[in-house]
Amino acid sequence: MNILSDTLVPARAPYSAVLKKGEVMRIIDLEGQQAVDALFYNAHDTSERYSAQDTLAAQAAQGGRYDLAGGSVLISNELRPMVKIVADSCGFHDTSAGACSCESNTVRFGHETRFMHACRENFLLLVNKHGMGKRDLVSNVNFFMNVPIRPNGELTVDDGVSAPGGYVELEALMDTLVFISNCPQVNNPCNGFTPTPIQIIISER
Repeated sequence: MNILSDTLVPARAPYSAVLKKGEVMRIIDLEGQQAVDALFYNAHDTSERYSAQDTLAAQAAQGGRYDLAGGSVLISNELRPMVKIVADSCGFHDTSAGACSCESNTVRFGHETRFMHACRENFLLLVNKHGMGKRDLVSNVNFFMNVPIRPNGELTVDDGVSAPGGYVELEALMDTLVFISNCPQVNNPCNGFTPTPIQIIISER
C-alpha cells in the first residue's frame, strides 16, 4: 500500500479527512480501551450520510448482528454502500449508543459534568467547518466501544476490550467525508476512564 497520510490524533481531539473511493483508513487504538466516534458523509453531497438504522437493517436481513465487525458495510440514507470494514482486530464496534454530549453527561452522571468536553462538541466543530450544523449530526459509529445488549434490551457501556495497537480498517466505497472524535469521555469505562491518542493512516492499494 502507498501511505497518503499518517496522523497522530491527540486524546479528546477531532479529526477529519476525505477518503477517495478505494482508499483505506486504518484507525489504531495505540494504548488500548479507547473509543473512537465517527460520522460519514458523501464527500460531494453531504445530504447523503451514514444511516445506522439502514446499516443494521441490511445486516439483519442477511442474518447478521446488531453491531459492526469485519465485513460490515456502512450504508447511507440513500441505501448506498459508503465504506466497508475490511480488517478488524477487535471483533465488534457499536453503532447504537450514540455520541456523548454535555447534555447526556448531565443526565447520566450529574450536573457537575455539564461542561465536560464531549464527542458532540467535536462533531459540531467539524460540521461547522463544512457548512453544516446541528441538524446534520446523525447516529454515529463507536469504533472499539463495547456496548452489550442485556437480555431485557438495555444497552450498557462496558469496559473496552481493544488491546494496545488494536485497529480497524475502512475501505471507501464512494468518496467519503469522515469525521472522527477521539472520545473525551471520562465518566464511563469506554475509554478506561483515561482518554488516549490514536493514529490514523490513510493509504491507497
